[in-house]
Order: sequence, then C-alpha cells, then structure tokens
Amino acid sequence: MDSSFLFGQFLGGLTAAMFLFLIASGLSLIFGILRILNFAHGSFYMIGAYLAWQLVHILGPATGSFWFAVFTSALAVALLGALIERFLLSRLYGREELYQLLFTYAVVLVLADSAKMIWGTQQLSVSRPPSLAGSLTLFGAVIPHYNLLIMLLGPALAFTIWLALHRTHFGRMVRAAALDREMLGALGGNVQRIYTIAFAAGSFLAGLAGALVTPIKTVVPGMDVEIIVEAFIVIVIGGLGSLWGTFIGALIYGQFLSFGILIFPRFSIFAVYALMAIILIIRPWGLFGKPLPR
Repeated sequence: MDSSFLFGQFLGGLTAAMFLFLIASGLSLIFGILRILNFAHGSFYMIGAYLAWQLVHILGPATGSFWFAVFTSALAVALLGALIERFLLSRLYGREELYQLLFTYAVVLVLADSAKMIWGTQQLSVSRPPSLAGSLTLFGAVIPHYNLLIMLLGPALAFTIWLALHRTHFGRMVRAAALDREMLGALGGNVQRIYTIAFAAGSFLAGLAGALVTPIKTVVPGMDVEIIVEAFIVIVIGGLGSLWGTFIGALIYGQFLSFGILIFPRFSIFAVYALMAIILIIRPWGLFGKPLPR
C-alpha cells in the first residue's frame, strides 16, 4: 500500500464522515435543545432522498435542476418536521420521555410505509450534477469534484451552526431554552416557537443530507434505519448535544471505518462498536459531552 492509496482511503473516510456529520448535526441539535432522541431523524433523511429523486426525475437534465431539487427537498422535510413537532410532538413535552421515544418510533413506521406506497421498493439513483461530474488528482489520489464539495461543506456547515448559536440573538435564545426553558418562558421568551424552529432546522439538515447522498448511494427503503444507527454512534462518541463533538465523532467514525476495512476486513463494523463501547466506559457522556443534570 503506497502513500497515494492511503491518502485516497483517508479521503474516502472523510467524505463518509462529512455525510454523517450533515445528518448527525441535526440529530444532535434537536437533542441539545429539546432533549429528545428523535428516532424519526433517519426517516427525514430518507424522505429527503426520495423527494430529491422525484424532483430531478420531473425536471430532467435542466441546468441547476439538481441543486433546486436538493434545497427544495430539504425545505419540504423541514416543513414536515415543523408540522409534526407543532401539532403532535409538542403535546408530549409534559409527559415521560418514553412517550416521546415511542412517538418518534411510530413516525418511523408511518413514513417508511408511506415511502413504499409512493415510490415502491425498487432501487433509485440520481446522476451527479454536470458541473461536478469531473475529478482532480491530488498526491496521486483521484478526488471526484462532488466528493470534494461534501468534504468542504461539512466544516462550513459546522462553522455556520456555531456562528448562528453563539453570535446571534436567536442563537442566545436557543441556548437559553436548552439550559432552562421554564425560566426563559417566565422571562417572556416564546419557547414553543424556538422548539418548532429548532426541530425544523434539524429536519432540514436531515433532508439536505438525504438529498445530497443520492448521487453516491441508491435510494431504497430501509436506508433510514441504517443511517440512524450510524448517526447515533457518531453523537454518542462525540457527546450528546455537542456540535463540535458531533463533528469530531463523525471524523473518528469515518476514518475508523475506512481504515478498519483495510486492517480488519471481517471486523470493521465490529471495531466501530468496540470503539464506542470503550469511549462510553471511559466517558459515559462522550468525548465532548457533559453529564446531564438529574
């Protein structure tokens, strides 16, 4: 194995990590603010992928059709998330967490069957946009332009979310709601509106990740279950509710899986779970997380 091969393997792991960060960041955002482990997050990812395929199929190879489909799908998923949170999930905030978990799992079942009824069970795929169909060579490794975009999008998104949470008035309201929503409500803050926007933003990120993954992975039923397991591993490693922990957790997961296939071909998936178990034993709240108040 020469250096160019290893560098290519690193870039492959980095691409997978940034895709994972796109979806896990929304999951971490929702948990950090609403304190809900949203099992339906993977379903929003799947719906975003199906909607992107549908729009590209309708619009055809027109210039900019792929990017229009990506952002329209993400916005549609954000609207779906906002409606679910506002009219259904919000009614469970005063009850035990178990009810919230069961509700999000019920949403998984409903959206999964809905996707099968609308789009069937066949494998669907989307071509890469013509503007990013080429590739470049760096240190002997061939990097597709589309993969390079995903590698750059991850850090840019992480910085944008951090900036929005720490340098804007609404971001300060969001962090206040995460710390003490009762006090924020007593001071006149609209906690319900903050929760709805936060849930919609997390859903938008899931839909965006699903739409962007269509040129790389086939769109099939069950992709929601696969991705939600990986996203949970990422946020558990990095720390529940920690943005930068999620980013680092995605990097660790991507590289560990990429190079684990080379070193332990038959046990690469097991190695990732073993890593998560070791981290949980040492730091039960993750690398960058904080213990939750009891």
